[in-house]
Amino acid sequence: MTTYEILLMLDPEQAEARQDDIVARARDLVEKSGGAWHSHDAWGRRRLAYPIAHKEEGVYHLVVFDAEPATLEEMSRVLKIEDAVLRHLATRHIAGSRTSAPRDEAAAPVAAPAETPAPETPAPEAAEPEAAAPETTVSEGDEPEYAAPDEEAAPEEQPGEEEE
Repeated sequence: MTTYEILLMLDPEQAEARQDDIVARARDLVEKSGGAWHSHDAWGRRRLAYPIAHKEEGVYHLVVFDAEPATLEEMSRVLKIEDAVLRHLATRHIAGSRTSAPRDEAAAPVAAPAETPAPETPAPEAAEPEAAAPETTVSEGDEPEYAAPDEEAAPEEQPGEEEE
């Protein structure tokens, strides 16, 4: 048997009981085929990068289980048919790896450090005015090397035109 993990993205408009039924059905498929159910991690509601089926959010669930390849194929078939499943991705689970829900920065904002006044010490540049690096300025008339020549500054002859 192989250890697999499936990340489910479910429709957030479905009732929570309906979402639990989908996970329970997946568990039944695994256990009836002789596989072993390892874990179910509900990641919760997350904002999508782009709308899927006119939905801006999805409810994520990660399930890890042991099963035969035929069981995984059957589970993918069932999940494709289910309307409440927006997307699913099945991968082989790497032994020793730990997959956890991504951090939610909005849930745990980082506190801003308290502003402490800087100690008053004279800077060494203050003793020597203008002794630092020389300033480089570009005048308005200077054109960078990569700039295209100005068409109005030097009119060119058009092909087919003759001078009189």
